[in-house]
Amino acid sequence: MEPLILGLDIGGTKIAGGLLTRAGDLVAREERPTEQSRGFDHSSGQMIRVIEALLQRAKEKDAEISGIGVCAPGPMDIEAGILFNPPNLEGWENLALRDLLEERFGIRVWMDNDANAAGLAEALWGAGKGFERVFYATVSTGIGTGIIWNRRILHGKNGMAGEGGHMTIQFEDADAVCKCGNTGCIESYASGTSVARRARKALATLDEKPPLLEQETGGAWNSLTMKHLAKAAERGDAFSLGVIEDAGTRLGVWLGSVVSMLDPDIIVIGGGVARVGETLFEPIRRELPRRTINPFASETGVVRAELDQDVGIYGAAALLLQRSAQEI
Repeated sequence: MEPLILGLDIGGTKIAGGLLTRAGDLVAREERPTEQSRGFDHSSGQMIRVIEALLQRAKEKDAEISGIGVCAPGPMDIEAGILFNPPNLEGWENLALRDLLEERFGIRVWMDNDANAAGLAEALWGAGKGFERVFYATVSTGIGTGIIWNRRILHGKNGMAGEGGHMTIQFEDADAVCKCGNTGCIESYASGTSVARRARKALATLDEKPPLLEQETGGAWNSLTMKHLAKAAERGDAFSLGVIEDAGTRLGVWLGSVVSMLDPDIIVIGGGVARVGETLFEPIRRELPRRTINPFASETGVVRAELDQDVGIYGAAALLLQRSAQEI
């Protein structure tokens, strides 16, 4: 069998890995809960067990492993292979992860942050396939982005390019506080977490609560999430539709600036919020051309990502192809 790539996606909730061919075919998959609250030894042990299981699967297929690609939450030094202070990974601070894995398994390791990796995967094998200039955004708990030019990640001078979720769209809103310390970042308005927070705040001012949304939440308004809003919107709840409309409009404002700056061929949006579908995408596409100097903006496609929940595995594997300069 041809050599396989081991792709590893490290997150605060789960650690998932897979074996992929160079053509992007996923031939094996393993997953374990991160359980980071149990400490570094346990959570890193979960990572090791995922890799060991995949190496065993490769052995059963009589296949060699050409390398390991790893994606994880940033910030990180991709050249040195060091995680600095990844959110939701307790005890993983200043971790020389690449050295740890290479010494343990004797296999070359490539690393990058999760949004960059996901963007590369979508450009190679997903919704951005066939386009030279791809802007990728994952809209979920936060907003992460990746800039993929000619099937290569744009990293910038310090490896920190592509932090588009922290572009400011409103600097006078003191309530729109972002985890980065700034106010008015697009993440503080349109991430799933922020949309739900703003909806809860609006609901607190209403004497009569939306009945369809109340059915979805069971009246537990303090626990309202983006999923509740999406389900109520599907049923025609006017309040939820308005909240999602507002989020899509704000994303359109933000992406208009992205188009002015980058002039991409296509914009690919992934993450849990993207699963809302056209209710979100329609206001994005409507607003974007109004917010850019680019006269061709209406020709820039805005599409949903295709690789969905396994995008991290695909992205990690794609890193190996890019970083090792192998032909794709």
